[in-house]
This record gives sequence, C-alpha cells and structure tokens, in this order.
Amino acid sequence: MTDTPAGFGLLTPELMLDALEHAGLRPDGRLLQLNSYENRVLLAHLEDGAAVVAKFYRPGRWSDAQILEEHAFAQALADGEVPVVAPLTLVIDGAHGTHGTLGHFHGQRFAVTPRQGGRAPELEDPDVLRWIGRFLARLHDVGACQPFRHRLSWNSAEPARAARDWLREHDTLPPELAPNWHDAAARCIDAIDAAFDTLPDRRVLRLHGDCHPGNILWTPDRGPHFVDLDDAVQGPAVQDLWMLLSGDPDAARRQLDALLEGYESVREFDWRELRLIEALRTQRMIHHSAWLARRWDDPAFPAAFPWFGTPNYWSDQVVKLREQLEAMREAAERAAGWPG
Repeated sequence: MTDTPAGFGLLTPELMLDALEHAGLRPDGRLLQLNSYENRVLLAHLEDGAAVVAKFYRPGRWSDAQILEEHAFAQALADGEVPVVAPLTLVIDGAHGTHGTLGHFHGQRFAVTPRQGGRAPELEDPDVLRWIGRFLARLHDVGACQPFRHRLSWNSAEPARAARDWLREHDTLPPELAPNWHDAAARCIDAIDAAFDTLPDRRVLRLHGDCHPGNILWTPDRGPHFVDLDDAVQGPAVQDLWMLLSGDPDAARRQLDALLEGYESVREFDWRELRLIEALRTQRMIHHSAWLARRWDDPAFPAAFPWFGTPNYWSDQVVKLREQLEAMREAAERAAGWPG
C-alpha cells in the first residue's frame, strides 16, 4: 500500500463541507480542526445545533476493508455497552438509498462520529486505573469474539521488521549512524521474536492497539471511553495495558496492579504476557521511527517533530534500543522463574 500524503492537499474546507452534506448531514459552515497527525479530524457544527466529529482518512494508509473492520469493531463494542464512540451511519448513495459508515467523496474517505466530551484520566488515582482495567476487560471480551481478517497484527516481531526494512530501503539514516542503528535494531528484533516464542499458546484478540492516555476521555459520571480505534490491531491483551504505565519501576508496578485488579474482576488475564511488555515497547520505538520517516513529506510533520531525522535523534535511538535489549534480557530472566 502506498502512502500519498499529498492527497490531503485537495482537502479544502469547502470540499469537507460538501462531503458532509453529500453524506446526509447539514453543516452550518463552522469547522474546527482537532489535533491529529495521521488523519484530518474536524469538529463540524450542524444547522440543528448539534456538532459531530468528521475524520478524513489519510490516503493510502488503510484499505476500505481495514477501515470497515475498525467501524464494525466499534459498533460491536457499542452494542455490548462498552463506552466507545462509534461511527454514524451516512448516506453513501442517495439515489439508490445506500447507507454505511465509510463515506467517499471526490477521492476522499471519511467517517463521522458524535461529539463526546471529557478530560484526560487521572492515572495517579488507583480507583481510576481499576475502572479503566474493568473497561479494557469488557473491550477485550468483545474483541475475543472473532478475529480481524484485514487489520494488522502485533502478535510477532513483524511490525518492527517491516519498519526496519522500510528505513533501510529508503536510506533514511545518516550514513555515519546507520550501521549502529541497524545492528541494534536487528538484535532487538531477534529479542522480540524470542519473547513471543516463550508464549506459543498465547491468546490473541482484537485490541484498541494504541491505548495511551491521550486516547481515553474521562467523565466523572461515566468514567472512561475511547474516542479512536484507528490503530485497532490483533494481538495479546497486554498490548492495551502497557502504554498506560509511567514513572519509575515501582510506580509502574503499582499502576499495573491497579489496572489488573480491575481487569480481573471482569476477565481473566494471562499474567505470563507481562514478559512481552518490553518487547512491545521496543517494537513501538522502531515502528514510531519509521512512521515519522514515512510521513516526512507531509508539512505537518516537520513542523511538529523538528528534532526527527537529525544525527542527535538517531544517536539517541541507538542508545535507547541498546537499553531495551538489556530490559528485554532482564524481563526474560524474571520470566524464567515464573510458573507456567
């Protein structure tokens, strides 16, 4: 699949308003751009006083089948009373009475969701973490009902390997640092493979996939809800837990204990998956570097990440990957003493 960020150059406010009207909505002309690097996301006010969030998908990133799987997963969660913001049904072809969740207009693809307010969750509060743990367990109950057929899988080192290969093929790194980075990345990929190999019977399910605090909104009466399933993937449950942890090891362990206390009040967690956390963290680091490099032709990225691609950036990445090698080694040693 080819990335074509230049496709956003045709996405004018007028085109977006026309797309929404074509989909059966009646925007009043007011659009507010929301924070999103990967897609173009806007708050659109409607003539009836309501407001919706319109997401125009980055051209070339996902196939229609992958996007529709995301939408079907969101709807299954909503049907199961798991608090997510699912896409609205749009008019796809008014002449033939066709409806769906993925709109097409002048080469652009888009989805529309209700506006949902909220604030960042207070992850220092164990009660909040327990609530989020229960929430994730309910999400995973739905995610385990059937597999994705088209979405990506984070159930091996393949995402890191593909990211490493892309960076090599596109000669992205400074020549003086490329050998050291590629050596560290290759060793990390071997260690990621080894970590997954220790759990040949691991359970795999549909996941949020990008479960960091910025993708959770909190309201005091309703608790947590997700607003973005754009990176939904197949993988082990722990992928949706580790990005919520922060601070020193003791603080992260207390946070994990609270999350899993809530999680296991709803759904059993395979504690052996904890040995995958450092492998998944390392994989995300390699994947993130390639993601930034792939998007560098989009003017929004150099403006937002001016430090990317500099010798200092890649030198720092070499150090961090070597540190992750040690972290994965220590995780493997700890896991060797666990039962099962």
